[in-house]
Amino acid sequence: MVQNGPEVRKHPFSLWSAFSSIRLTLFLLILIAITSIFGTLIPQQESAMRVAENLSPTLVRLLDALNLFDMYHSWWFRLIIGALAVNLIVCSLDRFPSSLKRFRSSPKTDREKPFENLPPERSFALKQAFEPVSDAVGDLLRSKFRKVERKEKEKAAFFFVEKGRFTHFGVYLVHFSVLLILLGGIAGSLFGFQAFVNIPEGEGVDKVTLRKSRVAKPLPFSVRCDKFTVEFYPNGTPKEYRSDLVFVANGEVAFQGPLRVNHPVTFQGITFYQSTYGTIPGNKVRLSLKTRDNGRNAVVEAEVNKPFPLPGQEGEAAVTAIRSDFMRMGPAVHLEIRPASGEETQIWLFKNHAMIEQRFPGIFETFPKLNPASFKPYTFFLESMDSRHYTGLQVSRDPGVPLVWAGFVIIIIGLFITFFLSHRMIWVRVSRVEDGATIDLAGMSSKNEVGLEREMDKLMVQVRNKLDKP
Repeated sequence: MVQNGPEVRKHPFSLWSAFSSIRLTLFLLILIAITSIFGTLIPQQESAMRVAENLSPTLVRLLDALNLFDMYHSWWFRLIIGALAVNLIVCSLDRFPSSLKRFRSSPKTDREKPFENLPPERSFALKQAFEPVSDAVGDLLRSKFRKVERKEKEKAAFFFVEKGRFTHFGVYLVHFSVLLILLGGIAGSLFGFQAFVNIPEGEGVDKVTLRKSRVAKPLPFSVRCDKFTVEFYPNGTPKEYRSDLVFVANGEVAFQGPLRVNHPVTFQGITFYQSTYGTIPGNKVRLSLKTRDNGRNAVVEAEVNKPFPLPGQEGEAAVTAIRSDFMRMGPAVHLEIRPASGEETQIWLFKNHAMIEQRFPGIFETFPKLNPASFKPYTFFLESMDSRHYTGLQVSRDPGVPLVWAGFVIIIIGLFITFFLSHRMIWVRVSRVEDGATIDLAGMSSKNEVGLEREMDKLMVQVRNKLDKP
């Protein structure tokens, strides 16, 4: 009859054990590194549109379906970051009790084991009484360490000092800082935005256009460009341009200041960057009117939507629209002529009239609405138009930036504690002997044994200088 051996019970798989694995941490870090390579090689957001024009439609659809054109805002990249955050939390919670136990544990002051196999340079004898020697050692230690424990025995006095007990938690500071950085990245991805806006000089806006969706997004305030200035190098290249911005909140000016390239301005958590500039038509144009019969010329300074009388009292005209590049043929204005009797005439007047006539012979005679002589007896000419600058701004909001900066500061502190500091424990034993006293020095360190040896050498010299007197 065969008897079965004792039943072996296997621990069932659990999410806690899975997320507390260091292997999972390494796997997630490698996965993030690989995906970041794709994010570097494949242009993101606006830059992706230019690259997509040179790719096949099938490949573009595949990359877009995988969100590789906007990888850092994709659901699967956020899932990886979230998994890494959970992994760090579980690993920290799983190992924290043992670190806390080491932190709370305090070795005995009168331990004899540290003094076993003590090298000769860690011990020396004095021909002095035991009590003065032990008191002097205690005074020296108290002057160098915050807390000194002392225990008396029949033939010896033991002293125990330590420093760097808090270094047991350095690695958890690193974990916490990484969590802050990850949380900041996720917060910026979920609640931040990137947009742009063009503001004409002297005007203000309270909306911006999101870069990804091209949807207008309202701002909790309005921003106005009071003045725009640009300086040029002798060769015509822009040297510097700046916008004098005014931020208005609740009907009052809340902040104002200059915005320059590489000198952004932040207001209510939204940052504005000087990006570009350009010109747009103003509200005034200069027209010349010529009659066919006597060749009289008249010059009119007209404002948009403000009628002006015709020189011969035939009626009035008004400029109703201004375009800086109408039909890709240059600057033009829309003129409405309202005669005293008869039907209204509408004409588009081009500044580059002669050039257009040369490129497209007969175009003005063919299309009456483009013919500057459609309303007799006048021929209208667009001499000039006012223009003004607009400032092009990049606008972004990233609520995770403070968390990321805090994470970088904390990670520096945590790494310094973890790699450059250690938990050091030092025991000093003063023993009674027939002709005086003997001093022994021993120590232990969680790491950096060389540093401990240097500190003990220095302490030994100080003890000798204080007690070993002629």
